[in-house]
Amino acid sequence: MQQQETKTIKSVGVAMSGGVDSSVTATLLKNMGHDVHGFFMALAQPDLDQQVERVKKVAEHLDIPITIVDLADEFKQTVLDYFTRSYFKGKTPNPCVVCNPKIKFGRLLEEILSAGCDLMATGHYARIICDPKGLCHLLKGKDPKKDQSYFLHRLTQQQLARILMPLGEHTKENVYKMAAELGISGVHGAESQDVCFLKDQDLNSFMAQFPAADNGGGFIVTLDGKVLGNHQGIHGFTVGQRKGLGIPDATPYYVVALDPVKNEVLVGKKEDLWKKELAVKEVSWMAGIEPDLPHDFLTKIRYRHDGASAQVELPEKEIYTVCFQEPQLAITPGQFAVFYEEDEVVGGGEIV
Repeated sequence: MQQQETKTIKSVGVAMSGGVDSSVTATLLKNMGHDVHGFFMALAQPDLDQQVERVKKVAEHLDIPITIVDLADEFKQTVLDYFTRSYFKGKTPNPCVVCNPKIKFGRLLEEILSAGCDLMATGHYARIICDPKGLCHLLKGKDPKKDQSYFLHRLTQQQLARILMPLGEHTKENVYKMAAELGISGVHGAESQDVCFLKDQDLNSFMAQFPAADNGGGFIVTLDGKVLGNHQGIHGFTVGQRKGLGIPDATPYYVVALDPVKNEVLVGKKEDLWKKELAVKEVSWMAGIEPDLPHDFLTKIRYRHDGASAQVELPEKEIYTVCFQEPQLAITPGQFAVFYEEDEVVGGGEIV
């Protein structure tokens, strides 16, 4: 297998934020002789004007054209609505997983190709490798602390075939060094935020602007039904949460589950958070077809999870059961279980 070939590419559209990763990506590709064109997504960023100004300065410094693509309406309908709806249903969403296939590598990729570019490039820390049969494989980035393959598991073969991720072979430390060597250290801005539409705003303040947040609250209840306190809305909690419960005890209480029907926050002790099994829906497979199941995969249940060995069973009514060899802490509905074979992403789905 060989990494995505760029030698014959005449034009590459780079998704740029003005941060160090996309700035280094654009510089590397330009220095390789490619015709580089920057594209900035205008979404729901609170500091949109400042970001546009910043990315324009980077583009001017690199002497490349920059196009501002207004995707605010699509982003609201696809990502923001999903984000808020999930929290009000007692789930903990992952907006980047939804945004990537639909917006960044969906609508933005369409805009880049429509502009006449051959490929799209981003500053993600992941690798795309294509085999002689034309099948594209998504692999972890070489920097284990920055690997972003988890967020990309819903990309299709058609999308992977059009994408370059040059930073997948580098560490973050290396990228900062390259920025200095390339002369752009004083030009790019700070590192991009994962949840771009929150920025410095906390989750509760963001959610409070929606009518569904004003539902009168409910009870905080133990697993055996004892009422310990009140809450102002289940959207302010997530499984595994310890802080902010306001329930004194000899040992801490943790959020174990959320019940949107009864509007209850269920709490227990840390031992109640360990589970060996989960179910996933809407599973996507990177190769486009389901592998032979049952099968053992290294499975990550959240971005910062190291991953653990688990057997994925054959689905029943499109719901897959995942059985871990060892119990895992705080399996959270709404997050995504992503399956790996060594460094390669095989697929993943939403935890239910």
